[in-house]
Amino acid sequence: MYDSRIVTDLDECQEIWKRIIPEETIWDMWEFRACFQVYFQRPPYFIVGEHSQGLAALLPLSWIEETQCYGYFPGETWEGKTWLEQNRVLVGRDLLDSLLGRCPDRYHLRYLLPLEGVPQSRYAVDEVGYLFRPPDYNYDVENYFQQFSKKSAKSIKREIASLQIGACYRYDDISDFEHMVQLNVNNFGDRSYFSDLRFRESFRTLMYYLNKKGWLRITTIIINGEIAAVDIGCVYRGDYTLLGGGTNRDYPGVAKLINLCHMERGCRERFNVIDFLCGDFSWKKRFHLIPRPLYLLSNCLVETHPSEGLELGRVRHVE
Repeated sequence: MYDSRIVTDLDECQEIWKRIIPEETIWDMWEFRACFQVYFQRPPYFIVGEHSQGLAALLPLSWIEETQCYGYFPGETWEGKTWLEQNRVLVGRDLLDSLLGRCPDRYHLRYLLPLEGVPQSRYAVDEVGYLFRPPDYNYDVENYFQQFSKKSAKSIKREIASLQIGACYRYDDISDFEHMVQLNVNNFGDRSYFSDLRFRESFRTLMYYLNKKGWLRITTIIINGEIAAVDIGCVYRGDYTLLGGGTNRDYPGVAKLINLCHMERGCRERFNVIDFLCGDFSWKKRFHLIPRPLYLLSNCLVETHPSEGLELGRVRHVE
């Protein structure tokens, strides 16, 4: 027998989250998400399922005023879309309808991991994330290039080699956050997530949290004395996740250079996986990355502004 209740006190939500959410990925960390809650200040609405043994299910929601619907906690948005990925709904087949029925308004839950025990027909593919797995290539980028035709591999290497002339690399310089933001805004203008003060400061707070934990990775490419690209990511339990970045349009192809730099680093440091996040950028398919769908549970259509084929929340690079 299960009972459900609503929790709206943020401290109690934190206690419940930390008791039931397994900290398997960086996205599972309450502290990671709290960096965004501080600045977006969405009212939490946690639907909790319990039985005689304790917690049994959790649907962690936040009310998003702009879209007049509930999103996944903490409800950080830009143009009506949330950003955080690999969201978990901890609920079995028998409890899903019951918990969703306790939601008092519309809901639109994006980037969900598959729901354990719930038929896939119950939810739709939202977007596809892309992964690079160093173990698949025995931690050797040259083995990875065997996937390409000789002509394609030669073309990519030639383009990258031309950029490497005069290029140098800088790692883990926190001041490069400002350069990343500026490059991203230069590319996308007010369509960049970083043009929203709430998101920018959330991301800055997240960066300091990751740095304190020893998980932060910042990669900066400097060409001819000018910053050409900056990426910010993190390593947690051997998984390398690229979170944000920006490139200088004066250096076409530098996105390929920095992405290959991440792959080489992943092989060198023997990471389990490199997660390049969602966003249907053409380079991800051309680079033969492994697709991983994330899912959507929704009883409404959320209005968003067209992004001209660019998923700005992923802040991967313009070619």
